Amino acid sequence: MTKAGFLAALIPETYGGSGLGIAEAATIVEEVHRSGGNAAACHAQMYMMGTVLRYGSEAQKKAHLPGIAAGDVRLQAFGVTEPTSGSDATRIRTTARRDGDGYIVDGQKVWTSRAEHSDLMLLLARTSPREADAKRHEGLSVFLIDMQSARGNGLTIRPIRTMINHATTEVFFDNLRIPADSLIGEEGKGFRYILDGMNAERILIAGECLGDARWFVETAARYASDRTVFDRPIGQNQGVQFPIARAYAATEAAALMARRAAELFDAGNSCGPQANMAKLLASEASWQAGDACLQTLGGFGFAEEYDVERKFRETRLYQVAPVSTNLILAYLAEHVLGMPRSY
Repeated sequence: MTKAGFLAALIPETYGGSGLGIAEAATIVEEVHRSGGNAAACHAQMYMMGTVLRYGSEAQKKAHLPGIAAGDVRLQAFGVTEPTSGSDATRIRTTARRDGDGYIVDGQKVWTSRAEHSDLMLLLARTSPREADAKRHEGLSVFLIDMQSARGNGLTIRPIRTMINHATTEVFFDNLRIPADSLIGEEGKGFRYILDGMNAERILIAGECLGDARWFVETAARYASDRTVFDRPIGQNQGVQFPIARAYAATEAAALMARRAAELFDAGNSCGPQANMAKLLASEASWQAGDACLQTLGGFGFAEEYDVERKFRETRLYQVAPVSTNLILAYLAEHVLGMPRSY
């Protein structure tokens, strides 16, 4: 994927990338999923460097982007979630304290995907204590860490085995020293930088979900048309047709919201509600389509050779992460509908 230039889609041509938009990037990961694959190892490579592009110095861009675009620098990890904070990134405890010509990092991250295989990590850490009267997101900063030099020098990675083929880990920081030029943008402004990246991530994840949903719908419709029971194709029965047709309708509706979110993002406009709704609707459509597909194939849906059981497990993840369905609903209720904060 990297050698073909797909994973450098969002990197400008100036730095060796393709200079495309999030709409094209989402189409790339959608096609991976629609073809029966899974792009979990790819999407972070595409969106994480957006933080460097938008907020990094010219020196940081020149130092990292060409290598990423060329494939000389491997995947990047995203260190945000912690065991004690979960979805509330404002309560993270990992600290980066200034020490001479650099920072000392201490703490722990969890569900840090691809860390074992990555050369770089985008890390969110607290650089100033959280004051009682301060805004929740203040005092957080973003760093770009060279993982190859950090491993064994204060950085430890522990794999987490999961029900799907997704490389995720726990990461421990113990007196890890990083240079001052690891800091991206301004100290204390990191939470806002991360939010921009999360909108891009949610649009890409929506693309992956749409690809899953379309794979499920196409697989179910094809099987229902070919499978004969009681001397007739099972797809002739409305009880089989209707769930597949409903899943198709939900998928196409979600695709419209995903397209709208991508248009806003690429135009440089605010797209938080649209990106969240795109991810919400697409993840629900993919799960609906997966359930219809598994039910249509019956026993064969559980057989590994048909790939339905694998895709069924993989697409279930998107109800939980990145960003859970309930958290998106809470965001829409508070920030779009003006209802009281629920958490």
